[in-house]
Amino acid sequence: MLKNRTLFYHFLATVTIIIWGTTYVSTKILINKGLSPVEIFFYRFLLAYLCTLFISHGKKWAESYKDEFWLFVCGLSGGSLFFMAENTALGITLASNVSLLICTSPLFTVLLSFLIYRTPLRRKVMLGSLIALLGVGLVVFNGSFVFDINPIGDALTIVASILWAVYCLVLKKLTSKYDTLFITRKVFFYGVLSLCFYFLFYPLEIKTGLLRQPVIWGNLLFLGLIASMLCYIMWNYAVKELGASQTANYIYMVPFSTMLTSAVFLGETVTFISLAGALCIIAGVYIAEKQR
Repeated sequence: MLKNRTLFYHFLATVTIIIWGTTYVSTKILINKGLSPVEIFFYRFLLAYLCTLFISHGKKWAESYKDEFWLFVCGLSGGSLFFMAENTALGITLASNVSLLICTSPLFTVLLSFLIYRTPLRRKVMLGSLIALLGVGLVVFNGSFVFDINPIGDALTIVASILWAVYCLVLKKLTSKYDTLFITRKVFFYGVLSLCFYFLFYPLEIKTGLLRQPVIWGNLLFLGLIASMLCYIMWNYAVKELGASQTANYIYMVPFSTMLTSAVFLGETVTFISLAGALCIIAGVYIAEKQR
């Protein structure tokens, strides 16, 4: 029974990553139609918050100011600051750089867990992570190695990677005291609230003409209800049951998922090198997970 329960949470993490891998296609469509990355994030998190509030509205605040502060940190590290750092990096460095560097998040999760919680560094976990990261590189670069170092853009990507690691670790700390739906709702709330401070300097322009188009609101509904609300709930449950470091390893699967989605919806070619990379990712994640 325990094994089946564990497999279920691995399944949740896998489904979450598959869906997150498709968001690049959906986001690309919205950007091509005229929405900015910040606008897309705002609308998707606002939708996610309102829907989560509908199903989880009993408890308003954490039991202490300290816990409320950590929920705020989750809203920043797993929401506004993470997406702003990642999206800004996409604008000033190569997308391949971002795709590869963002997948260092599991390594940062393991390292931060060691530094903060003194979690042992297992050799085969690190080996599995490095194999998976190699696979990510093969999928991202697909035989054409172009890694043009851009100090600011690449640094922002590393910041985003560390932010997600922080989110997973703080989330694990909170899940021992609070309901997952409550935590997820607060993450969306503080993600939206913190972005409002950004709009004080760069006001939000509501493009009503665009928002009325079916392709726009259709993709926003997908990003808000499925990729944000549903996926954050599933991810948070997985972190609660499997742990921050173990769940973070699934981040390696995002480029693999994006590769398959792009092949199906955008007609992009899947090469032998990208398939080899996919096998490395799967093998690396398997090695890392088997050593827990």
